[in-house]
Amino acid sequence: MIVDERMVTFIHSLETENSEILETIEKEALETFVPIIRKEMQSFLKVLLSIQKPLKILEVGTAVGFSALLMSEYAPEGCTITTIEKYEKRIPIARENFKRAGKEEVITLLEGDALEILKGLQESYDFIFMDAAKAQYIYYMPEVIRLLGKGGILVSDNVLQDGDIIESRFAVERRNRTIHSRMREYLYALKHEERLLTSIIPLGDGVAVSVKQ
Repeated sequence: MIVDERMVTFIHSLETENSEILETIEKEALETFVPIIRKEMQSFLKVLLSIQKPLKILEVGTAVGFSALLMSEYAPEGCTITTIEKYEKRIPIARENFKRAGKEEVITLLEGDALEILKGLQESYDFIFMDAAKAQYIYYMPEVIRLLGKGGILVSDNVLQDGDIIESRFAVERRNRTIHSRMREYLYALKHEERLLTSIIPLGDGVAVSVKQ
């Protein structure tokens, strides 16, 4: 927990409900232990999208499609979303969720390794949401910057690892040390990348918001 648990509980108590389809998909995801973006992150994304008004969104990490659907509801009319997922068991669930929400024409799901797919994309995106394998963020970064249009926003979720990011690598469980070191490297790279202006915020499990200059 990065922020005091009582504060998080209080913030959650103020939240309003999402659309019926989002509430249903969130409930189903939680019941089957599929991680989706936290309540406070949902609100943050809604606000960013309302400010940025992107017409082309790229998401790295679809899971069951919850965040793509949420973004589709708060992006302007005419916005298209491309989302990437490798985990075969979740792909049909995401596709079915897009169909249930009537968003098949708005959201395009690309199946396969994210890095390979990113390398093959040539379009420019106004908004990129990164919520995939945390140890891979540092490897995705060059392609993501290439694909992000000038003035575009990159949102990287789950970057503070429930606060473990500030610990010595020897204080972190051995199985998490690779993620720990690579995420530290990623955050340093974001803050020192001349093409980006980045703020790291202790919201949810940590979020980095970068603007391409």
